Amino acid sequence: MNHPILIALDQGTTSSRAVVFEADGHVLATHAIEFTQHYPKPGWVEHDPEDILNTQVEALRAAVRLSGVDVASIAAIGITNQRETTLLWDKETGVCVHPAIVWQCRRTAPYVERLIADGYADTIRRKTGLVADAYFSGTKLAWLLDTLNCRERAERGELCFGTVDSYLAWHLVEGRPHVTDATNAARTMLFNIHTQQWDDELLQMLNIPRALLPTVVDTAQVVGNLRSDILGRPIPVAALAGDQHASLFGQACFEKGMVKNTYGTGCFMLMNTGDTPAESHNGLLATMAWRLNGQPTYALEGSVFMGGATVQWLRDELKMIQSSAETEQIAQSVADTAGVFLVPAFTGLGAPYWGMYSRGTIVGMTRGTGRAHIVRAALEAIAYQSADLFNAMAADCGNRPPRMQVDGGASANGFLMQFQSDILGVPVIRPAVLETTALGAALLAGLAVGVYNGKEEAARMVRPDLTFTPAMSEYHRGLALYGWHRAVERSRGWVEP
Repeated sequence: MNHPILIALDQGTTSSRAVVFEADGHVLATHAIEFTQHYPKPGWVEHDPEDILNTQVEALRAAVRLSGVDVASIAAIGITNQRETTLLWDKETGVCVHPAIVWQCRRTAPYVERLIADGYADTIRRKTGLVADAYFSGTKLAWLLDTLNCRERAERGELCFGTVDSYLAWHLVEGRPHVTDATNAARTMLFNIHTQQWDDELLQMLNIPRALLPTVVDTAQVVGNLRSDILGRPIPVAALAGDQHASLFGQACFEKGMVKNTYGTGCFMLMNTGDTPAESHNGLLATMAWRLNGQPTYALEGSVFMGGATVQWLRDELKMIQSSAETEQIAQSVADTAGVFLVPAFTGLGAPYWGMYSRGTIVGMTRGTGRAHIVRAALEAIAYQSADLFNAMAADCGNRPPRMQVDGGASANGFLMQFQSDILGVPVIRPAVLETTALGAALLAGLAVGVYNGKEEAARMVRPDLTFTPAMSEYHRGLALYGWHRAVERSRGWVEP
């Protein structure tokens, strides 16, 4: 192909997106479709699997149509996905036996309590790099097997488990491959990141039949061809990657110590730690960065559960705004929050706290508190949570990273990015292409089919756009963080186990 086209399927928590790229990283077209979030009980979050699949196919077709490209010029497709979200489907029909249990869902907190009580926390940390938490797929899968009483069916090989990448590959690729990549496998609490294998002790811990599990493949690897009925011809599906790993790749964080933060539904900060998993003493996770040609690269990660979802809450539940784009101007309409702090622990707190029983809190309000103060406090909360991750990484590594690269939808908010730089005290660098997760999936797919000759050539497609530099004094930064941490403490342990 003289001018190869790459496509990323970016299946996220609140929408399915498809992005069409030229090989130089230029975006030709993008199309996203939101789908419904289901909250059957407090702290529970579900998706309809058919919504995930149908919106992703519709987004793909629409993006190709909008781009005007010849389908024959599409060299490869990469899939990137919301991680940890757990699906269980019938091997014959492909129909899920239960709604997808979303990564944010806290229903399996009692399972985690039992694992900790039984002494498994150290084993989980040592083998998977993760903490014992309801965030990950393992306890979600165990809950499904128990609740649906289908463990015997699973043992007979009649059911398939997968994260969203696996589910999409099974339904979109010819021959129905049951696969997942190493980055997604590493988020299940069932995969040993040192041996790069599903781990018998971890499976036994949750009584998970091995017959349920997908084959683990490299992050950049052709897993088959897209079904011809979708776009009219078979196209190599050449990458599977969890969204945060795709973003790290799309930011070209190929050197040890490079850090990126993605502002999506949640916020996810990853630091490349090279060919060795890092051990955290500050509530962070060791995880995969990616696996290429069988060789793993690792990362240190911190996760914030409520990033852009906090702004959605302002829009959908409080009706304070009509669109997220309004928040920048509203926040700038007041000098500060007038002492108000919002802790968006609606589904608990992620790293570095891991507070399953924390809940959302607003403190410091007076009779003079208005809409603009709360909107500004919501944006600042996103930056404060990310600062907690950055500072934990600096403590683990023994040195403070000199800069942070950012991406994701909320990184378009200039107020948020400036406040993020202020509260970190380091420059924040925003790329020209904010669709960095999608770009990473496209670059990985291009790498797998030979569009690029190695990571270094792919890295040339990543271009910076704007740098935000800190303008807050160290004194005011310390005062602000002190107030934030006081507010966090008031949100913790609100729900009794």
